[in-house]
Amino acid sequence: MSSLIPGIVFPQTEIGNDPIVIRDFAQAAEALGYRYLLAYDHVLGANPERPGGWRGPYTHLTPFHEVFTLFAWLAGQTTTLEFVTGILILPQRQTALVAKQAAELDILSGGRLRLGIGIGWNKVEYDALGEDFGVRGRRSEEQVRLLRLLWEQPLVRFQGEFDTIEDAGLNPLPARRIPIWFGGEADAVLQRMARLGDGWIVNFMQPAEGAGYMAHIREYLAHARRTPDSFGADIRVNISRQPVSEWEAYLRGWQAIGATHAALNLMGAGLRGLDEYLPLMRQYMALVATL
Repeated sequence: MSSLIPGIVFPQTEIGNDPIVIRDFAQAAEALGYRYLLAYDHVLGANPERPGGWRGPYTHLTPFHEVFTLFAWLAGQTTTLEFVTGILILPQRQTALVAKQAAELDILSGGRLRLGIGIGWNKVEYDALGEDFGVRGRRSEEQVRLLRLLWEQPLVRFQGEFDTIEDAGLNPLPARRIPIWFGGEADAVLQRMARLGDGWIVNFMQPAEGAGYMAHIREYLAHARRTPDSFGADIRVNISRQPVSEWEAYLRGWQAIGATHAALNLMGAGLRGLDEYLPLMRQYMALVATL
């Protein structure tokens, strides 16, 4: 088993809007040895009292910092921390614009972007952004293929079901192949990520359940003529669901079935401020070091 790469989830529903506090959190994580910062993505939150009601884990009262802007700010405040969208809801966005934003962030951060993408669940956002919620899975596959072309070729001719580019391209191009990781658990998503992706960003689940998904991914990787060592798996330790006493067994269980990355998620436990985050951040790093 290889060592787990430690990361941390940006606690954006709780950290607030002070840029200095946000900077201090990222710099503290970097100083403690965390290798990456993962941020969730939402553009809009719905009002639960809207006509027809609303059910979802987040509402219009839940703050979300826009991921590309957030990471651009933090790229200038850090030197080694990788930035991970976990996940960017790709099909509700214009593909060429995402390609441009991601390329620019990767260039200005010195190659520190890992683009995690998924199809999302919030139809309200799709409607507001003018995209079709019903075709989001199919569209995401085409988008990933187009992102790769736009990052690799100075001029692109592309005629797809959803996007058309007539002999145009990005400038500047990223200096490297930006990794694309997928979120999601549906079988179609597992097959898609095995064909097109560099890794899986895992929703919270126990290793016993995850073992079945990992077996399917390995099967699909083999079908795509890829090896498991070309593909990563990024899990989360959620302090709102897991007491500290369970962390080691959870991490070792996932490590045994192929996890490569493990991020500490501090959200949802009622913590406020860096002083309350730091003891758990140190404890987590000490544990991961033993693995």
